[in-house]
Amino acid sequence: MSAIAISSIHSRTRELAPGFIVSLIVAAAASFLSEHYGAPVMLFALLLGMGLNFLSGEGPCKAGIEFTARTVLRIGVALLGMRITLEQIAALGWKPFALVVILVVVTISVSVVAAKALGFQRLFGMLTGGATAICGASAAMALAAALPNHPQKERATLFTVIGVSALSTTAMILYPMIANWLALSPQVAGVFLGGTIHDVAQVVGAGYSMSTETGDIATVVKLMRVAMLLPVILSATLITRMQGADTAGKRPPLLPWFAVGFLILACVNSTGWVAPAVQGSVNELSRWSLVVSISALGMKTQLKELAAVGIKPILLMVGETVFLAVLVLLLLHWGL
Repeated sequence: MSAIAISSIHSRTRELAPGFIVSLIVAAAASFLSEHYGAPVMLFALLLGMGLNFLSGEGPCKAGIEFTARTVLRIGVALLGMRITLEQIAALGWKPFALVVILVVVTISVSVVAAKALGFQRLFGMLTGGATAICGASAAMALAAALPNHPQKERATLFTVIGVSALSTTAMILYPMIANWLALSPQVAGVFLGGTIHDVAQVVGAGYSMSTETGDIATVVKLMRVAMLLPVILSATLITRMQGADTAGKRPPLLPWFAVGFLILACVNSTGWVAPAVQGSVNELSRWSLVVSISALGMKTQLKELAAVGIKPILLMVGETVFLAVLVLLLLHWGL
């Protein structure tokens, strides 16, 4: 490696280090608070990050915060693939898979229509619908990374992550109560919880709070929803290309590199060659990458911008969440 290249790397590292280190500190604080108070780590990361939003202005931290909110986010999304194996999905048969495909397609479609009816862009409906239907904050950030640039995209992404984290925590508390009230069997309760709660951590918490069997099934069904991330990202990219969105700027690639990484890791994980220690390490790295990147995303957005969103986006996300729960219960009633 030439001296010029080494000098360039050193200079770039020095430029990015302050913002990345601040984001890492915020993520560590959010993890500490989450472990001790039980609230979602993503929500804490966002709130703490927003408290330090002045750092994202002109100054030594700006470049590192931008890098963390963009590139580190994509790395975290790619590493999510290590949570999936084809055997986990096949073990439950075709009915849960059919249910997951239906609920993802229908929920996102209804969200796009509802967003348009409320006066928002269809892409906002795709963002909130994808977060609700797939895997919460992770899906919101993945879809945002795949969608074309827009002046309001970061604020929309931040609002979606805040909303989906809060709704996921509420669901983690309420949905096991609903399952008991409806006298659902452990298997059906697992499918219900895995098919409706937004974030993986909340699905695990709700499932295992009922029984081990319910927790196991809920986790696998949830991972099926996570597996839908790749086709949804691809579909979102194709739709924005067909609509000619962001024609003045650089269009996203047809299949983003982080989506390719997600697919490759899912396939590798399905071989059974990955040691549990390696799998656990990759999953932990993915979690930290997402928490660190969302800390940076929080720093890039001011509270006054969130306050300006009004009641309609809130109604949209609450409506999507309720719609998803009702849809899953109806599909289960019809035998899926």
